[in-house]
Amino acid sequence: MSASDLLQLAVFLIPLLLAVKPLGWYMARVFTGIVPQPVRWIRPLERMIYRIIRVDPDAPMDWKQYSFAVLALSLVSVFAVYILQRSQSFLPLNPQEMSAVSADSSFNTAISFATNTNWQGYGGESTMSYLTEMLALAVQNFVSAAAGMAVLIALVRGFAQQSTSGIGNFWADLTRGTLYILLPASLLLAVVLVWQGVPQTMQRYHQANLVEPIVAADGTTVTTQTIAVGPVASQVAIKQLGTNGGGFFNANSAHPLENPTPLSNLLQMVSILLIPAALCGTFGEIVGDRRQGWTILASMLVIFIPLLVLTIYFEQQANVRLADLGVVGGNMEGKEQRLGIANSAIWATATTAASNGSVNAMHDSFSPLGGLIPMWLMQLGEIVFGGVGSGLYGMLVFAIIAVFLSGLMVGRTPEYLGKKISAYEIKMASLVILLPCAMVLVGTAIAVMSDSGRAGIANPGPHGFSEVLYALSSASNNNGSAFAGLSANSPFYNGLLGLAMIVGRFGVMIPVLAIAGSLSSKKRTPTSSGTLPTHTPLFVVLLVAVVVVVGALSFFPALALGPIIEQLMLK
Repeated sequence: MSASDLLQLAVFLIPLLLAVKPLGWYMARVFTGIVPQPVRWIRPLERMIYRIIRVDPDAPMDWKQYSFAVLALSLVSVFAVYILQRSQSFLPLNPQEMSAVSADSSFNTAISFATNTNWQGYGGESTMSYLTEMLALAVQNFVSAAAGMAVLIALVRGFAQQSTSGIGNFWADLTRGTLYILLPASLLLAVVLVWQGVPQTMQRYHQANLVEPIVAADGTTVTTQTIAVGPVASQVAIKQLGTNGGGFFNANSAHPLENPTPLSNLLQMVSILLIPAALCGTFGEIVGDRRQGWTILASMLVIFIPLLVLTIYFEQQANVRLADLGVVGGNMEGKEQRLGIANSAIWATATTAASNGSVNAMHDSFSPLGGLIPMWLMQLGEIVFGGVGSGLYGMLVFAIIAVFLSGLMVGRTPEYLGKKISAYEIKMASLVILLPCAMVLVGTAIAVMSDSGRAGIANPGPHGFSEVLYALSSASNNNGSAFAGLSANSPFYNGLLGLAMIVGRFGVMIPVLAIAGSLSSKKRTPTSSGTLPTHTPLFVVLLVAVVVVVGALSFFPALALGPIIEQLMLK
């Protein structure tokens, strides 16, 4: 790696890590009901929302009530987004007169945005009206992200509380996460992005005269170009901060109007990991032991940084097939010249580590091993930072597995943060790990064995298999990015990937809430000489080993059929 690459890594990581402590402290105060002074002016709005929806924010829910509230919100969200897409042709704020979205695509998109996946089988600027972008998609970017944080806070309360069945009030957690965290941060970032040149307008698309007219394939002369604009900055801000990833433009953050400058690129990359990283600090604050939060963050970084460096390295290697033709240098295929290899690799690693899914380069054009790493990060369960809330509660489930295994080694009842881990927690943790994994592997098998699934594959051989494996890994782990060589906007893939998103979201959320309820009802066990310390470098090694081994054992055979064999074929 060059000095320039190291500098770009430092410019990305240093601001991110510096923000963990203050932002983590702030979010802990918000979710414990102690609103910091600078944002107390929002309190009247919060109280008004509780009155409108008739909710007592101090009335705790048990885990079943909390789960029902999450599912009810998601069901209403799916229905609302579906209806808006199907009826957008005769609704206002549609200056380009976009037609209604097809039923299967509307179904897939509604599930996608309600589950914080934001998989897009369509081109945003050629499919969605401004009203759909704002009222359906942008609103879900806030709601789905806030729901993920709410479930995390419920789990953290399970560790912090004792001898109670209540794990908090979902509607209060959802409202606070939206009003005090996501909205202010998104407003600030959107203003900066507008300053950098990202559009924010309700005007029609612009018609620009070409400097040099061109002749189209049918022989006609083209003298103008349509430049799509719209309420872009507001969508981009929350798509990054909420780890949503759905872009206004089909090219996502590789589009010059969605990501116009080096500063906008840096701010968006940092925003992807900002809240997931800071929530580690929030976790430490709420459980009363900051060392626990730093330990989890350290475990994430131990996995993330080496994989980030490897992705940059693999993409900087010349393609041996092109080298035979005299082409030298790194792999620039599918990358923006203005961003380069390092920024493209950092973004690809960050977006797949964080369950974000936005892209500033074409992952389908990465080298086989360079594309393997983003795919594997998703297959680990999106727990290396992961989605806002969902990443940390996934990592805490792995921590429960780690202390359980350590307890088996020494013959003691496993404990984590003073709570004894019983068979019930392990069963629920097993569901969290196994359900998305099974959906990835079974879904991929169904796709490659069916005529409808194979019809969408653009490339033959192992790369085509990788495209399908990537799509199912992305959907089942609620990421939303794609290799993009797969033609996925078909009834078959819209249905299959929609099912994968549901399993990946609620097949994890519900067991996590069950664990939260079980832990909350238990008494805290005093620390003894036989208690495994969970704030030491040894525990970091143990936790990382559990995450990596589970990921390696589960997906190595599938990866061997895709990117690994593709790499060997280049020799």
